[in-house]
Amino acid sequence: MRNKILAIAAIAGAISAPIAAAAQSTVGVVRGGVVVEQDVDAIAVDQRPAFREYIVRERVPTYAIPGQVIVGGVLPEAGVTIYDVPQTFGVTPYRYTVVNGRTVLVEPRSRRIVQVVE
Repeated sequence: MRNKILAIAAIAGAISAPIAAAAQSTVGVVRGGVVVEQDVDAIAVDQRPAFREYIVRERVPTYAIPGQVIVGGVLPEAGVTIYDVPQTFGVTPYRYTVVNGRTVLVEPRSRRIVQVVE
């Protein structure tokens, strides 16, 4: 009986090991009870000052929305225009806009904020 329990535990451990390894490769931030993945395709830390300067130089309008601007928040379909990120700041699948005075990267299909560029 004891050998059966040990065998079952060994099999369960072998099956769950790849799942645990895959879970460790995801980095996330808890925002309002929701875990939001942080993607490597966002604006790099060393590129952020130049990106903010680009936003000011291009005179990108700021859009006012109710509530806080946080990672994981979703922008409304109407009234907020999103723009392509220039390739000089890296290739990214995201777009950007300025909401409530804060520059954000947005996933274009879902319009979910993936990064607040500070």
